[in-house]
Amino acid sequence: MSAQSLTLVQAVRDGLFGEMDRDDDVVVMGEDVGKNGGVFRATQGLYEEFGEDRVVDTPLAESGIVGTAVGMAAYGMRPVPEIQFSGFMYPAFDQIVSHAARLRTRSRGRYTCPMTIRAPYGGGIRAPEHHSESKEAFYTHEPGLKVVVPSTPRDTKGLLAASIRDPDPVVFLEPKLIYRSFREEVPDESYTVELGEANVRREGEDVSVFTWGAMTRPTMEAAEDLAEEGIDVEVVDLRTLKPMDTDAIVESFRKTGRAAVVHEAPKTGGLAGEIIATIQEEVLLYQEAPITRITGFDVPFPLYALEDYYLPEPARIKDGIREAAEF
Repeated sequence: MSAQSLTLVQAVRDGLFGEMDRDDDVVVMGEDVGKNGGVFRATQGLYEEFGEDRVVDTPLAESGIVGTAVGMAAYGMRPVPEIQFSGFMYPAFDQIVSHAARLRTRSRGRYTCPMTIRAPYGGGIRAPEHHSESKEAFYTHEPGLKVVVPSTPRDTKGLLAASIRDPDPVVFLEPKLIYRSFREEVPDESYTVELGEANVRREGEDVSVFTWGAMTRPTMEAAEDLAEEGIDVEVVDLRTLKPMDTDAIVESFRKTGRAAVVHEAPKTGGLAGEIIATIQEEVLLYQEAPITRITGFDVPFPLYALEDYYLPEPARIKDGIREAAEF
């Protein structure tokens, strides 16, 4: 199988190209996705290849973009609307949770909503207000939606293809901090990575750490540093937050009896709480220490000077893991 070295954002583009080439019903739409190739150039070249009928530049109206996509999906197309930043999804929130997520049940299965809402998300790029939110928990709370957050280029292409082929709506959040931070060999051929399956990035015996998206790499760095101190860390990249791979969480925790969760979203109401509750329900008798949450803070995402302090970085992640390991 041939492959090429791609960044994460290039893998997005490669995944979109492959699905558009495979299925004429796949349509990309959004603000500046066509002639300009998207604000991060994730759709660059698609307009020239597939034309204005399948790569559609829309007005600056998120509710209109998603609302239109819902109608297209209901009648057999597979739209992939892009929202320029996840912080701009709020005007379309009603369309997402009241219509896209409920179309199957509302119509008693007569209609489905095979659409994939792409959005760059997360902090770390010195962006202004509303450009750095990590609000994935909003969407995991809504029945009928699937939520995907990749952390590597190879996973990105496969997860995006699986999302586009899925019969139900998927919120596909792309961690823009790592859009261009590293490369990975990505197969040229079309392939899928199954939704709902976590990936154990590092095997370990002492502490299980659950994370996703841009936090995976600093968590791996922290785990490698802690290995020199004699703490053997298992790193589980969840990849799909809804449906969540509870079997992988339970299996890892049963082995270690100790855990930490790393995410950049605020602590209160974040998915760390859901993961911890799952552990309490399923494997409480294996628990040897309180589970630590290594997260963003319960404040609006800060600007510039405090951005690095807000995001969990290897030193803070190591402190949290040590807390679980040494209790």
